[in-house]
Amino acid sequence: MKEVPQNKRKPSKKLEKGEVAHLNGIDYFDPFLERNLEHPTTNGETLTHLLKASLGTGILAMPQAFQCSGLITGIFATVFVSFVCTFCSYSLVKCAHTLYRRTKVSSMGYADVAEVAFANGPEWSRKFSSFTRQSVLWLLFVTYFGTCSVYTVIIASNFEQLFQHHMGFALNLRYFIAMLLIPLILLSYVPNLKYLAPVSMVANLLMFVGLGITFYYTLYDLPSISERPAVGTFATFPTFFCLTVFAMEAIGVVMPLENNMKTPRSFLGVFGVLNVGMGGVTIVYILLGFLGYWKYGEATESSITLNLPTEDITAQVAKVCISLAVFCTYGLQFFVCLEIAWTKIQENFEKATIYHNYVLRTVMVTLSVVIAVAVPTIGPFIGLIGAFCFSLLGIIVPVIIEFATYWDKVTVWMTIRNAVLIAVGFLALVFGTSNSVFQIISAYSPVPPVATNMTHSAAQ
Repeated sequence: MKEVPQNKRKPSKKLEKGEVAHLNGIDYFDPFLERNLEHPTTNGETLTHLLKASLGTGILAMPQAFQCSGLITGIFATVFVSFVCTFCSYSLVKCAHTLYRRTKVSSMGYADVAEVAFANGPEWSRKFSSFTRQSVLWLLFVTYFGTCSVYTVIIASNFEQLFQHHMGFALNLRYFIAMLLIPLILLSYVPNLKYLAPVSMVANLLMFVGLGITFYYTLYDLPSISERPAVGTFATFPTFFCLTVFAMEAIGVVMPLENNMKTPRSFLGVFGVLNVGMGGVTIVYILLGFLGYWKYGEATESSITLNLPTEDITAQVAKVCISLAVFCTYGLQFFVCLEIAWTKIQENFEKATIYHNYVLRTVMVTLSVVIAVAVPTIGPFIGLIGAFCFSLLGIIVPVIIEFATYWDKVTVWMTIRNAVLIAVGFLALVFGTSNSVFQIISAYSPVPPVATNMTHSAAQ
């Protein structure tokens, strides 16, 4: 701050970037004024990305989730799961904002928040700061890179079904996966989240059209609601919980979205971007789950689009729209992996240029498609990784980060609340992992075990 005589200083309600370094005898640092972004995203663009990340293909499995919980129980349980996912994301960003000021930096990734929280936490946590960072990075990369591979399989499977219906003969699924290579590489060349926002908007519109048609079929000729149980059994409820958690969880994109915002303060708050986005997502999840199960009952498939009559043109349009929406979503999931890999390269190779960045994009997309071509039944394996990673990343790790960030201000309420959340995350970890193992056994054993209601949790 320039030295100005006291009588010439004018009070200002807004402190401009770099203008105030010392205020009333206290060091002042506003991380949001110090943040310098070349292509910041607006609140609307950030909301668009958040909706796209949360409204993934997992929403198509919500009717089956309600089949496991019952109609009435499913409503309240979905609200509970949404609250847990939203609260943990909110807590992560809140801790990040505290650590920004504490360490005088303007932005952090998920792994950065974890490392800094442990490094500045209680004595026992400081020696684990580096390990925590590396663990979060690997969990994020494996989860989202695996999701990218699964997305290629999902897109190809839908187009294979339509191709077979119209052409009258079938081609190997691997051909359809391979044909996605060039389009996906071109999609990965979108330079940043600012320019990816229109792609997410298109994906939201396509998903809106696809879901709109799906809602039309679920509302047509509904049976008596008394034919559907209001409450499910205790044995199938964990299945509901796992399906819903992995469908709604989007913890990996929360920090990249906040870091790229023009007004990051707007991400939090009662009517902030996070709460508004997740509130809208929850309503859509409940509606599709409730109506889908009401319509199809015990005949409900793992994806509601499989219940739509393939011979109807309208149903075909829904399948195409949803497939294209998943294609557009690939870019947002890929951005998480790219950010992690590119940061690692920059740390080790100072001469890395934008040319190397695009080479990395090409190699990573190619690898994800090659994995999908080599193992088109990769879903159960990624489901295992997803169940393990999302339980840790989405619920358990944010709670531990909050303990480490506010370790000197821990209250009884915080302890009880976070203990409950850790228990919820642990249950999701155990049941989600065991289900994925069962799916792997079912897929590769000569005589499949008894069928299960669980679906691919990786198809988030």
